Amino acid sequence: MIEPARGILLIADPFLKDPNFLRTVVLLCEHQPEGSFGFVINRPFESTLDELIPELEGHKLPVFDGGPVQRDSLHFLHQSPGLIPGGQELIKGVYWGGDFETLVSLLREGKISPDKIRFFIGYSGWGEGQLNTEMAEKTWLTVTANRKLIFHQDHQAIWKDSLRHLGGDYEMMINFPLDPQFN
Repeated sequence: MIEPARGILLIADPFLKDPNFLRTVVLLCEHQPEGSFGFVINRPFESTLDELIPELEGHKLPVFDGGPVQRDSLHFLHQSPGLIPGGQELIKGVYWGGDFETLVSLLREGKISPDKIRFFIGYSGWGEGQLNTEMAEKTWLTVTANRKLIFHQDHQAIWKDSLRHLGGDYEMMINFPLDPQFN
């Protein structure tokens, strides 16, 4: 297993019962001794972007449920550092955040491809030592993130494709039932 760090995907163990993270994949944006945070990349939110930001009327872009923390905040990942200044590179070619007003203008003018952006309501966060404890309990599997998984067009396939990306025996987990009693 790869140690948690920026740009690592946390893949929920097939039997994890926490409803916030059931069969989820979290992209870690930061992992420090004082805490960690990231975004669930495979759970859609019930509203589209134009429903959350009125000035983007007609831009029915999907928004994802980034996690249970600060559900009144909107975050974004993108692949356009030359167009959106101020983002932090998570992995080669994938950035977190940046100038939001610039992004809104680019979307309204049709100058940025919507498939190169992901929006998130809230985020997933862990306090000091919490993620390390969960790792020791084998709550999460880890794999290096890539653009294909982060910007996957089929959010329902991300968890399974992340396990495939791990390869080997992990691929068998794809077909595990939610409850091992049903196996």
